[in-house]
Amino acid sequence: MSNPSIVLKEKGKIVLENRPVPDLTDERSVKIAVKKTGICGSDVHYYLHGNCGTFVVKAPMVLGHESSGVIAEVGRLVTNVKVGDKVAIEPGVPSRYSEEYKNGRYNLCPDMAFAATPPYDGTLARYYIMPEDFVYKLPDHVSLEEGALVEPLSVAVHAAKRAGIKYNSNVAVFGAGPVGLLTAGAARALGAANVLVVDIFDTKLELAKNIGATHTYNSLKKGNFDEEIIKLIGDRPDIVLEASGADIAMNNGLNLLKTGGVFVQIGMGKDDVKLPVAQMTQREIDYRGSSRYSQGDYNDAVTMIANGKIDVKQLITHRFKFKDAKTAYDNIIQNGKDVVKTIIDGPEDELAKL
Repeated sequence: MSNPSIVLKEKGKIVLENRPVPDLTDERSVKIAVKKTGICGSDVHYYLHGNCGTFVVKAPMVLGHESSGVIAEVGRLVTNVKVGDKVAIEPGVPSRYSEEYKNGRYNLCPDMAFAATPPYDGTLARYYIMPEDFVYKLPDHVSLEEGALVEPLSVAVHAAKRAGIKYNSNVAVFGAGPVGLLTAGAARALGAANVLVVDIFDTKLELAKNIGATHTYNSLKKGNFDEEIIKLIGDRPDIVLEASGADIAMNNGLNLLKTGGVFVQIGMGKDDVKLPVAQMTQREIDYRGSSRYSQGDYNDAVTMIANGKIDVKQLITHRFKFKDAKTAYDNIIQNGKDVVKTIIDGPEDELAKL
């Protein structure tokens, strides 16, 4: 057998190479034949800059972490999946001994082994090994493409839970990238009455209406920002979720938020952003971070897709064959404003001879 893999050799250089087929050595792990993988912004950062935040690529690394596939082999003690099952892959495994894991907030584990985050290889390969409790069986009617989108949807689900969204909440989401769009969908699925999405691209705002937004607003529009939005949703939002990482969006969101409201930061902004701290204190703004996903988020994301609460397929704007993975990354860099979510197929049969 061969294991074709998409490898970032160094900043700016992606190649297709054959890696060893991973052995299934743990009795509670599974081998997955990866079939669909979405491209995340972090992968693009590694490609362009050789780093993403504090994570620096120091050795060749297989890319990809938004993946689904089919179980190819199971360890002797595996019980929750069997060979042939379609699964979504949760790509980060914490230390089973950390306090964060024991407390149910394993996403904060300092020893997290996360796919395509140095020094760990990612999922853009023919085969990938995971513990059985970090794969999630997909219902028959849920496609493998939808399965690949469980990962970014889980980010959105986690952020919505961090915000405390409940029935009749008034919510504003800043940023209509994949995570922002899915956050709007998750907010609506969890019972929010109004979900406003703010962005600068009308095409993405139109898509937001199909994913879960009840209202949209182009922030390039002239006029009083707060007044225009209050007019749309009837009041200031009691929850703001910021998914762009842009300084101006953070400040606009905080200014717009109702006194005593909750602000959740999802987008990775700069470390030295200037925020209205005195105003936040006086108005008792609850400012919360949101990192990836944790206990129950993947299950909830699969259920939302399976029950038709969120049509994640609408986010897919581009599809590429495995052998054209580099072209897929280059297309995002060159035509980013036209790309929402790119899906790369698993290795084609003709690559088996590599």
